[in-house]
Amino acid sequence: MIDIHCHILFSVDDGPKTIEDTIRIVEKAAKEGITDMIATPHAFSPHYHVPKEEIEGQIRLLTDTLRIGGYPINLHTGQEVRLQENIIDKIKSREAITLAGSRYLLLELPSQSIPLYTVNVIQTMLENDVIPIIAHPERNRAIAEKPARLERLIRHGAFAQVNAGSLSGQFGKKVQRLSVQLVTANLIHTYGSDVHDTKARPLLFNEGLRYLQKKKKNDSINILLENNKRILNDEPFIILDPEIPVTKKW
Repeated sequence: MIDIHCHILFSVDDGPKTIEDTIRIVEKAAKEGITDMIATPHAFSPHYHVPKEEIEGQIRLLTDTLRIGGYPINLHTGQEVRLQENIIDKIKSREAITLAGSRYLLLELPSQSIPLYTVNVIQTMLENDVIPIIAHPERNRAIAEKPARLERLIRHGAFAQVNAGSLSGQFGKKVQRLSVQLVTANLIHTYGSDVHDTKARPLLFNEGLRYLQKKKKNDSINILLENNKRILNDEPFIILDPEIPVTKKW
């Protein structure tokens, strides 16, 4: 299995503080059957920006460390890139980087809103052969108030990724319920842990999958995990049409 959203680089953002903390996360991931992890530290957020050079350097260090320790995990570069109007310039200059060198870029919306320029940014990215994946839309307040707002972004060509912690109940029943609703409506395409540490924001990768199993979403699980693989191979996603009309109220 592949984790496409995780904060495992140490002492760079709100993820692990030390390399030992990173190793503890990786140990848990290996036990859960994860074979690949795409490191996605924050980029261009109000609080953190981890540059490409730092990411690449840590990936080399951690890859050597894991190899010596015998951990069967492959690490890949990426970022969780905060939405901004000039994001395409950042991508072209390689200040903002895609997931594992693919066409897919993990895009973080503000937590409370969807800026008016969001659709224009999505369209510009697609015109430049960069495919946005919206990170954890279930935690965006505007989408929680009206999930059809996410459908609009999906219909404009974006994809979306749900967090394991959201599905497992870490952020409460409302977020958990919305996460399942978005999966059911075919508005979620990929799956990630968004792990930050081993205590406050732990991995919970399999816990989230088990909750989807409990809700009889085995077909959805297969698609999410397959699309995770397709990111590593830079292949087109399996896509199912959204099943809710734009005007539907949840």
